[in-house]
Amino acid sequence: MASNSSWGRRRRRRRKRFSTKRWSQDFCDIYKTVTNIKNAKVYQYMHETITVNGCPEYQARATAKATVAAFAASEGHSHPRVVELPKTEEGLGFNVMGGKEQNSPIYISRIIPGGVAERHGGLKRGDQLLSVNGVSVEGEHHEKAVELLKAAKDSVKLVVRYTPKVLEEMEARFEKLRTARRRQQQQLLMQQQQQQQQNPGSQQNHMS
Repeated sequence: MASNSSWGRRRRRRRKRFSTKRWSQDFCDIYKTVTNIKNAKVYQYMHETITVNGCPEYQARATAKATVAAFAASEGHSHPRVVELPKTEEGLGFNVMGGKEQNSPIYISRIIPGGVAERHGGLKRGDQLLSVNGVSVEGEHHEKAVELLKAAKDSVKLVVRYTPKVLEEMEARFEKLRTARRRQQQQLLMQQQQQQQQNPGSQQNHMS
């Protein structure tokens, strides 16, 4: 009896391990399928938008960029996403900050409440802007991104990547710079006031 009981326990443990392993495998298969679909969409979009003419060299470059984008898409939450927004008279409903002149990427810094971007729901504060209607804005000046967004008609396709920590670091750096500038301005104003108090006659003579 004891041997039959122990054999039964071993059998149940094997079944449990098999069931857990099978569930884990099924979950991994589903995750891989979803990820591959995302990667394929990113690859297809990047390849189609970058390949403008039939030049073999340009097509090779497009394929390389699309491959990099698809590879980045497999890195989890920071994968590139394609977001399409309608272009209306009220604008797109978001603000951008950063750019080459500020030695930083271009980011979505604010989603305007009630605006197009918020109603659409595909864009997030903290998204890095990678391209606008197939034109890359990585390493570009702030004004270039703004011009591309303004020039879009009917709708705009954005490739973005969610990296909020970098935006937070960038905003903290900008805030330090603004604080330093305010202090300099205050110090300069105080120096001017002190000089005026020390030399009141020079100002009167100048006015006369």
